Amino acid sequence: MKSLLLLLFLAFASASGNQTTTVDQHEPDNIITNGYPAYEGKAPYIVSLLLRTDGSNTVGIGGGTIIGNNWVLTAAHCLTTDYVDIHYGSNWRGNGQYSHRVRNNNFVRHHLWPNTNGNDIGLIRTPHVDFTSRVNKVNLPRFNQRNERFENWWTVACGWGGQANGQLADWLQCVDLQIMSNNECSRSYGNLPEGILCVRAPDGKSTCGGDSGGPLVTHDNPILVGVTSFGSAAGCMVGRPAGFTRVTVHLEWIRQNSGIAYY
Repeated sequence: MKSLLLLLFLAFASASGNQTTTVDQHEPDNIITNGYPAYEGKAPYIVSLLLRTDGSNTVGIGGGTIIGNNWVLTAAHCLTTDYVDIHYGSNWRGNGQYSHRVRNNNFVRHHLWPNTNGNDIGLIRTPHVDFTSRVNKVNLPRFNQRNERFENWWTVACGWGGQANGQLADWLQCVDLQIMSNNECSRSYGNLPEGILCVRAPDGKSTCGGDSGGPLVTHDNPILVGVTSFGSAAGCMVGRPAGFTRVTVHLEWIRQNSGIAYY
């Protein structure tokens, strides 16, 4: 468990610590590796988050998922800043069709994070967003799926980190990944709580900290099953599993804080 806590810390450092004065000059974050460029409209539910601090020109990169007209779901460790710029409706990083600036009084972090693992999840209350073909929500799992672990289901994760060559991607990158059991994942990270979901990362295909807060969505009948949370301290392309916050475990928390639920 100590190793997992370290990994979560590294994920946070990657999301908010590798900062420079402009977005385009970031040092490479931990990122999606060996994925593919998304076509326009592939993931209308994803938003680009620019994580900002008052009195500073530095900026961190994260991701989030539209789950309602006024709500974005992300990782709790992305919400430790003063405000975020949320960019909607474009595959260009930090350059959406439009954007909203939201201050931290509209952030809701899980009350058990970071003291217990598996609770790296947070909400951003946003101005109203109208849905279009390029800006749209993704459904959450239904309450009757709370015990579904989706093992061996195929999913897609997307984000705006760098690529396998270490260069940041200006264009949204995605990668197809298969969910594994926590028993299998525990061989890499030790005993895992129910709130963590892992995916296999073969052939250097993975997510990492720079994709923090972004979505993991099932291929069939798309639903949001994971929020990008952590990766291996050994690097993105070593073949160790990538870790997500399991959405099914937090359906009641999401309902209580946003009013969004599927029955």
